[in-house]
Amino acid sequence: MEIPFSERPGRHERHFKRKIDNPLFPRPLNEYSDDDLLEVQRLDHEEIVSFLGRLKKLVQQAVSLQANEESQVVLDLKAELEKLYETACRLGDQQENNKAALRDLLKVIMATVRSHAGGDTKAEMELQQEELARQQHFAMLEHDLVVDLLDSESLILEDELVAVMLSEDEQQVTAALTMLDEEQRLLLAADAVKITEKNNLADDKRLKRRIGLIRGDN
Repeated sequence: MEIPFSERPGRHERHFKRKIDNPLFPRPLNEYSDDDLLEVQRLDHEEIVSFLGRLKKLVQQAVSLQANEESQVVLDLKAELEKLYETACRLGDQQENNKAALRDLLKVIMATVRSHAGGDTKAEMELQQEELARQQHFAMLEHDLVVDLLDSESLILEDELVAVMLSEDEQQVTAALTMLDEEQRLLLAADAVKITEKNNLADDKRLKRRIGLIRGDN
């Protein structure tokens, strides 16, 4: 029986699929078995189970907060919720409801933080700037490639980055490139040229356009 790919894969299955019959990767996945696919799907499922356990624990902590709770306790919980939101964005299956729940919890926590600001104009302005930065960050996390690259335990190895940037959907790559400065992009483009030449793909029009995108050509 042939095992189907997941409709909404997690990070393990995403990276597994990237390497299938892709000569741009240093270690392409030219052959794989149903067991290989089942293994990466199992790993993704385990991460969902772990996530749900952490989410339940944080919800209980948020509900248990006292009106006069110490500021550091509130700030620590906020940091944990933000971290868990990043985790949710990496997971497979449908996580929209869980992400919405985390955003709602963060709103409650931020209301508590603002109450601690006590009318301090400077503190309130800093909180507004923080909220804007959080919204922008969360928007970036909607891109699978971005969240996979930001992962502290990223499955994308250093010598695979060029292959990923050449192979992924253009919208994903465009978002990921915003995290790089000009020098990093130029180095990445130079490595991309070498890889395409090594694989006799230097004249491939799609790859040439992608290298131009990475380099920042107008």
